[in-house]
Amino acid sequence: MYDVAVIGAGLAGLCTARLLGERGLRVLLIDRKESLAAPIQTTGIFVRKTWEDFPLPPEQLGAPIRDVFLYSPSLRRLHLKANHDEFRIGRMEWIYASMLDACARAGVRWLPSSPLIDCERGRVVLARRNGRETFNVRFIVGADGARSLVAQQLGLDRNSEFLVGFEEIVRAPAGPPALHCFIDPRLAPGYIGWIAADGETAHIGVAGYRNGFEPGKALDEFRRRVKHIANGHAIERRGGLIPVNGVLKTIASGSGLLVGDAAGAVSPLTAGGLDGAMR
Repeated sequence: MYDVAVIGAGLAGLCTARLLGERGLRVLLIDRKESLAAPIQTTGIFVRKTWEDFPLPPEQLGAPIRDVFLYSPSLRRLHLKANHDEFRIGRMEWIYASMLDACARAGVRWLPSSPLIDCERGRVVLARRNGRETFNVRFIVGADGARSLVAQQLGLDRNSEFLVGFEEIVRAPAGPPALHCFIDPRLAPGYIGWIAADGETAHIGVAGYRNGFEPGKALDEFRRRVKHIANGHAIERRGGLIPVNGVLKTIASGSGLLVGDAAGAVSPLTAGGLDGAMR
């Protein structure tokens, strides 16, 4: 018998599993993926309050960003400069690896390549080794993302409003680290296009509401428009759903709890979810 099964090993799941393990609970950390290094589904932009409040090693974060450029649809720009370091781009594969090591040190049992089949009060059923394996647990934490299967099976609230985000990572252009934000309702309906550059890499992406939005096509056109700012061969692609309905009303019961994207803990204004995942 385990005390807690944490379903999903993103930031929210890793943080939750470590904290519970450090308090002496018997914890299972479960993820459908074999490795947390791929695919990664977040740009990885951390705000200052996150790295000040949580133990994120500096070597896992890119150079600090103070300069923000805001562009109109005609590419007229407004330059905003902060007095303090405000943003840093995380090297997410290394952050995940570091946090998984911390979970292991806290006594958490790690079960990769284990998709959730079913869960209910007192048990989880996983697909493992070409079969099914059942684990008895006292409590279930759903950290399984925007379309949470845990939420569905435990009868908790589910996200209903989403943005679709898609980005490519290229080598960073010359110049100081900066965050470029592009308002263009045609290419990014309901959100923005962005270039987040920290001196090593640049994330070039778009996000928008799903209806009528073709992420791949929009990103191709966006990249053509901003090639004077950042260009080059894509060394990685990332994408995923971003819930923007706000924190859900019913995220807990006697059987389980939702955290992170599964709970809708994403800012409806900025669509940023990393701070909410760690708190």
